[in-house]
Amino acid sequence: MAMAKYKRILLKLSGESLKGNGPGVIDPSILSAIAQQTKQLVAYGVETGIVTGGGNFWRGCDAETMGMDRVTADHAGMLATIINALALQGVLEEQGLVARTLSALDVHTVAEPYIRRRAIRHLEKGRVIIMAGGTGNPYMTTDTAAALRAIELGAEIILMAKHNVDGVYNDDPLKNPQAKKFDSLSYRKAMELHLKVMDMSAFSLCDEHNIPIVVFDIQSPESIKKIILGESIGTLISREG
Repeated sequence: MAMAKYKRILLKLSGESLKGNGPGVIDPSILSAIAQQTKQLVAYGVETGIVTGGGNFWRGCDAETMGMDRVTADHAGMLATIINALALQGVLEEQGLVARTLSALDVHTVAEPYIRRRAIRHLEKGRVIIMAGGTGNPYMTTDTAAALRAIELGAEIILMAKHNVDGVYNDDPLKNPQAKKFDSLSYRKAMELHLKVMDMSAFSLCDEHNIPIVVFDIQSPESIKKIILGESIGTLISREG
């Protein structure tokens, strides 16, 4: 078996990537594909942390524009990430993996609290951890949560899963067929171009702590396996670019 390039990774799953092309808010086939790819990671000895978004259910910023208090709206969004995390946990367990959902919000009847040392211990024991509830604070996106957790847990890379987009482009490739794909670029360049990959806080954290990001299409077969084996797919965002 080939050697994995990374020992510990963080996978960021947006709510949109879980929705897929199905009519519902979660596509079971997408969850199954993610679980199968995660099982491959564990087989290669890669310690795997996952951060879930909640945009398939709820977006706090959108609710704010409709007149809802932003703090309340963001807390609703955090609950949406927990729903996604529990759904993923169930499918991972069906694949025979040991998974734990850790929440930044106190929902102790359904998930463990996120405690950094506990999370690291789960990883060291070969368990997959799913981190939900964002950072537990309003006005913070799940992208920022992913960057923060990657730093706290000592992840070597962030894998940012997208839906029907195989990397970073200078324009929306679904609307503009002439959009140019970047094979690689720096954090600074991504911020200067205002590319809507991550929010600025998340980019700044990754830049400061030199954590590379790979943006890829989660529906591409064995995409995660290819990344951890060192294949060049998607777009690599790093300090050097």
